[in-house]
Amino acid sequence: MKGIVLAGGSGTRMFPLTKSVSKQLLGVYDKPAIFYPLSILMLADVREIALIVNPHEKQAFIDLLGDGSQYGIKINYFVQSEPRGIADAYNVVKNYIEGESSMMILGDNFFYGYELPKRIRKAIENNKGATVFAMQVKEPKRFGVLDIKDPNLPPRGIVEKPAHPPSNWAVTGLYIFDKDVTKYVNELQPSTRGELEITELIDIYLKKQNLKVEYLGRGTAWLDTGTPDGMLSCASFVKTVEERQGFKIACLEEISYRRGFMTLDQITSQVKKYPNCSYRDYILQVLEAT
Repeated sequence: MKGIVLAGGSGTRMFPLTKSVSKQLLGVYDKPAIFYPLSILMLADVREIALIVNPHEKQAFIDLLGDGSQYGIKINYFVQSEPRGIADAYNVVKNYIEGESSMMILGDNFFYGYELPKRIRKAIENNKGATVFAMQVKEPKRFGVLDIKDPNLPPRGIVEKPAHPPSNWAVTGLYIFDKDVTKYVNELQPSTRGELEITELIDIYLKKQNLKVEYLGRGTAWLDTGTPDGMLSCASFVKTVEERQGFKIACLEEISYRRGFMTLDQITSQVKKYPNCSYRDYILQVLEAT
């Protein structure tokens, strides 16, 4: 299983914050935004990850994340020269994932939930075709929406930003596809927006009766860090949880240790080189308590 994080795009919704820096490198409370989607892949035990970035931002991501070895993972960088739609990510990484299934997450999506990592790992294990994760939303017109009446039955279709939504079940920015995904992407034609739409790719699997939907309930948070309001809401959520419960969300070093990617000695030696700060202190406290 290969992982893909889509961290390119023009960031127009965040202008002028994104005039000189990627929105995924901006801070969401106490960590760069990119840590949050990376943490979901790591919690799913996905350790080989393709990070798709803009050409002029690649070095900044490398400066932050390196090759991923400090987290017990392998990060490979791919450049998307211009936004051509979410599904186009599979054209960018075609040779990288050829012959393997993959899990893709949008770089500006935030997920949180106690049972979520377990559900994702189970979905990976049982995936045949494609799996998408859906949540109920207040304003379905803003999303790709499932045409569904009964969650116990297969959806009848998927519609991108419908004027009259057939349901309030929105498809989130988390997808699992089998090895045939690159073949199906070749069948797509650009939409009126000039992009390869992820909803059309999902619809191919649906028509082949090879799509599974995981419905996420009230115990899961799904937020968008791609707007100033969304980033502020997400930062407030992270701050509240961390201060109340005493543990950090998306601490990559802690996840690496708890999932067995790196040993106690490896993590400890690395973290002791960090500058004196609350992030360093937290990780060392976690390690000392084990």
